[in-house]
Amino acid sequence: MTIELTTLPNGLRIVTENMPGLASASVGVWVAAGGRHERAEQNGIAHFLEHMAFKGTSRRTALQIAEEIEDVGGYINAYTSREMTAYYARVLQADVPLALDVISDIVLNPVFDAREIEVERHVILQEIGQALDTPDDIIFDWLQEAAYPDQAIGRTILGPAERVSAFGRDDLAGFVAEHYGPNQMIVSAAGAVDHEAIVRQAELAFGHLAPVTQSPLQKARWIGSERREVKDLEQVHFALALEGPGFLDPDLYTAQIYSTAMGGGMSSRLFQKIREERGLCYSIFAQAGANEDTGMFTVYAGTSQAEIGALCGLTIDELKRAADDMSETEVARARTQMKAGMLMGLESPSGRAERMARNLAIYGRVPDLTEMTAKIEAVSTGMVRDYAGRLIGGGKSALALYGPVAGAPALERLREGLAA
Repeated sequence: MTIELTTLPNGLRIVTENMPGLASASVGVWVAAGGRHERAEQNGIAHFLEHMAFKGTSRRTALQIAEEIEDVGGYINAYTSREMTAYYARVLQADVPLALDVISDIVLNPVFDAREIEVERHVILQEIGQALDTPDDIIFDWLQEAAYPDQAIGRTILGPAERVSAFGRDDLAGFVAEHYGPNQMIVSAAGAVDHEAIVRQAELAFGHLAPVTQSPLQKARWIGSERREVKDLEQVHFALALEGPGFLDPDLYTAQIYSTAMGGGMSSRLFQKIREERGLCYSIFAQAGANEDTGMFTVYAGTSQAEIGALCGLTIDELKRAADDMSETEVARARTQMKAGMLMGLESPSGRAERMARNLAIYGRVPDLTEMTAKIEAVSTGMVRDYAGRLIGGGKSALALYGPVAGAPALERLREGLAA
């Protein structure tokens, strides 16, 4: 399998990977335009725009967009993150030109029909309502806001209902003009694909576009605070975060291995100590997320009002203990889990296309898998222990709680526990 990259004169990058033996392919457009690119008054518009891309173009109705892909047995979707919006499709080999034509059409030619804007506004408001009714979903938005208050990176991707209720055609078109230049876009395709054919088609679709000068991202400032939302639920939903490394930080792989060892599976420390030994929760996990210039180590659990104090105390104890006695066996297991997860995810063309686009956006190149595997293997037990010590010693934490939270300790008390 060979990765090929072509950059057009206007800055559009086209990256492909042919996967011999496959009869299908994944193709999409990744745009460097997410929640972090919004001004405060625009919060939620990147996600609104993603929805509107499927609501009709100058060439296709909303129904035709869906029918043309599904008539050939394909699948089309999109997502918005804090730093990127992606539009992608999975189709059989013969239908790759159709998929790229539909994707380029919805990205470049949305009509923003007034009636469709109103319909989709209601859909998004329902999505916001659904998130608010899903405690183990909304709590991560609140945690993000508690970590980065009054910053673009701290705002919800969906946006507040009052903002979504006010967006109009000019707002959508303005965001496109600001952020949807060819130099902010990556066409990525993997599977049964021909690089030169995709380059030719992408050049016809995007080659006429003029580059756009995009404002730099607001630098992330981890502040850390606490948010408590009282609600009559069966459980207290608990999410604790500590500042972690961004994508370009040399600690990135160490942080990911540490989080896997702490809460990445049934054999992890937090799962074994808090669920298996003490029975304090049904669900508990840890994860390390990264952005361009910052990251977040997160622990999440759901427990009863009577047990929240004990759960918090044990979580703090385990985070501290890892700095002293994280074992070779635990680190080796976490390294293997991380490698296996990465490689298993790349068995599909969708995973390959996603990986290429993300790496190209972050690093300006697509690292070889052997290079990434070597970085994982290079993380030693000593490095993980050292990172664990620096993480808890940094004093930068954030907390979100949702449900019957009266018995939950305050963030300041958890900080004191980490520092003790």
